[in-house]
Amino acid sequence: MATPNYSYEKRQRELAKKRKNEEKLQKKKQGTGADGSEPGDDPSPDAPAEPATTPPAAG
Repeated sequence: MATPNYSYEKRQRELAKKRKNEEKLQKKKQGTGADGSEPGDDPSPDAPAEPATTPPAAG
């Protein structure tokens, strides 16, 4: 029976870890919102925080 090649297995684990990390970084780079802003960015300063409501009509 052949002996296990631990060096090969370790190298494969390291490569998989590196590949996964690179994919995570790519995802983070491409994680822009639908409007093109980065996640966590504040909305534009001129946009109202809450939608404007009309006061009830008296009468």
